[in-house]
Amino acid sequence: MKWKNSYTAMAVICSVWFLCHIDRMVMAVTIPFIATEFGLKPVEMGGVMSAFFLGYFIMQIPGGFLADKYGPRKVLAGAVLWWSAFTAVTGAVSNLSQMLVARVIFGVGEGAAPAATWKANANWLPLSQRGIGSGLMMAGTVLAPAVTPWFIATLITTYGWRSVYYLLFIPGALLVAWIWWKLPDNPADKPGISKEELDELVEKESDLGTSITSGGNVTFWEIIKEQTVYKSFFILLFSNMVTYGFVSWLPSYLKLSRGLTTAQLGWIASIPFVAGAAGFLLAGWIGDGPMKHNRKLPLVISQWTSCATLYMTYSAQSLDQLIIWQTLTGFFIFFATGALYNLPVSSIPREITGRAMGFVNMAGQIAGFLSPLIAGFLIQSSKGGANYDAAFQYFIIAMLCSSLVALTFKQRKPDFAAGKSTKSA
Repeated sequence: MKWKNSYTAMAVICSVWFLCHIDRMVMAVTIPFIATEFGLKPVEMGGVMSAFFLGYFIMQIPGGFLADKYGPRKVLAGAVLWWSAFTAVTGAVSNLSQMLVARVIFGVGEGAAPAATWKANANWLPLSQRGIGSGLMMAGTVLAPAVTPWFIATLITTYGWRSVYYLLFIPGALLVAWIWWKLPDNPADKPGISKEELDELVEKESDLGTSITSGGNVTFWEIIKEQTVYKSFFILLFSNMVTYGFVSWLPSYLKLSRGLTTAQLGWIASIPFVAGAAGFLLAGWIGDGPMKHNRKLPLVISQWTSCATLYMTYSAQSLDQLIIWQTLTGFFIFFATGALYNLPVSSIPREITGRAMGFVNMAGQIAGFLSPLIAGFLIQSSKGGANYDAAFQYFIIAMLCSSLVALTFKQRKPDFAAGKSTKSA
């Protein structure tokens, strides 16, 4: 099989997602050790994990506008450099206040990246492959948590938690160089790209079910009032209450509630995210293949199933049972996230992808900010301040709410020029 320039572009884009989620997941793994050093209570631990999402939220819509106006390469290079620098700064803080400020500013850098990656995905893949492309991108969000706990646990044991944040600046700097070298905004500007490959990327606007000719002609209000966009917003809001809550608190749950050692934590906390990566990829394939005309069905089924596995996780009576059920939980909640993103990315025209996905992704960051705090409050309010049952019950309720919104989703493609929407076949 001949290697295509689009494969390289997707490798760069996926690397952005992979590294940003390593830098993000590090806090979930190190927070028990930071809490010991700084004397933090569960709500304060939740605040540290939530602080990132405040900055991330602030940059979602501006990041979309920047990507549409200046192109994804400049935005991604600047974002990666920014967040890598403040990852290193995190390792130098000496108290809770400094930590909160550093994490908010770190989040601003990461917040500029997602919309630019969706824009690059639309630039470098034809419509028929964007579901798979989104699955590959989003797989990085679970591959990173899968590998992070075991190597971070080793670094912490050997060098302490601060060393982790210093060392992560290095891959960030290397990724900036790779973005600038291999990810031009226009595929036609890539040296050596063939006419055949360019032709594969060209789509007629009729393929999108819209006569739009310029993304600049569409107002932001027209974008967000489309049901494809605003319902995706609310589905993601409730779903990410679960995803970010589970990701943020799982290492602490295993260590503080289940009594795992640091060595056990390294590999047991990784397993659900390995399964989650498989879930993301499967969701992308199903969305572009057998379920392309009814993408909400696999989403809702996976959401309901994840509610059952979440219940079984916190009810598990043995370590073996816990490992099995948390692994299934990881698979289904991340399958649901992958299936969710199939809904908007398969029907939004590439000219407005940055703004539309910036708005949709903003929902996830609201959830990311609120969920660790809510879970932390529920944990601290429990008997003894270490019972996680109420937090898991909250995750189940949030996922059920997401599925209810998903059931109302009608798959269709927006026709902005005509001021109406056309139902898909």
